Amino acid sequence: MTISMYQASVPRFIHTLNSLSAILDKAQAHVDTKKLDETALTGFRLYPDMLPMARQIMIASDTAKGAVARLAGVEIPVYEDVEKTLAELKARTAKTVAYLQTFTPAQIDGSEEREVVIKRRDSETRHSGLQFLLGQAVPNFYFHVTTAYAILRHNGVEIGKRDYLGNP
Repeated sequence: MTISMYQASVPRFIHTLNSLSAILDKAQAHVDTKKLDETALTGFRLYPDMLPMARQIMIASDTAKGAVARLAGVEIPVYEDVEKTLAELKARTAKTVAYLQTFTPAQIDGSEEREVVIKRRDSETRHSGLQFLLGQAVPNFYFHVTTAYAILRHNGVEIGKRDYLGNP
C-alpha cells in the first residue's frame, strides 16, 4: 500500500488547525466570562524555559505551511509573528488553513523521495519527503498544538480531548 503524502499532510493539518481555532473560541469565551486579561493566556508558559502559548500556535502554523510548501517544492510564505491576542491567533490559524487549501494532491503526492533541506543558523539537514513529513513535521506540529492546548487547559479553559480531536 502506498501512502498519499497529500492525505497524510494537508487534510490532517487543516483539521487540527480548525480544532485549534474552536479551542481559541472557548479560550476567548473564558477570558470574556472571567473578565481576564487575555495576555495572561497568550503569554503563559508551562515552564520558564518553554515558549508562551502564542508562540506555540505560531510555530504550529509555521510547521504546517512550511511542511506543505517544502513537499510541493514552492516558496514558504513568511508570516510576521506579531500575534498577541486570541483573535489574532485565530486569524493566523485561518490564514494558514486558507493557504493549505490552495494545494492539490498532484502537488504533494509523489514527494516521498523529494529532498527536503532544512536550514538552521549555520547548519542544514537533509531528509526524504516521507522522512521529513512523518519524522519531523507531523510530530513538531502536534507537539506545539498539544502544548497550546495544555496551557489553556492548565489555565482553566473548559476544553477536553473531544475539543482537541475535533469533528472527524
